[in-house]
Amino acid sequence: MLVNKAYKFRIYPNEEQKTLIAKTIGCSRFVFNHFLAQWNDIYKETGKPRCNRY
Repeated sequence: MLVNKAYKFRIYPNEEQKTLIAKTIGCSRFVFNHFLAQWNDIYKETGKPRCNRY
């Protein structure tokens, strides 16, 4: 029998932690958007998705 569980957590960061969280999320969003744009450029040029890792 498969049982799924979920937990919810609420955090109350102080001002310094709020700033650090915002910087971290902003940085990861920047990196994601950068590589998404790179992937879209390659797709437009070649017509097929391409990943350099494989």
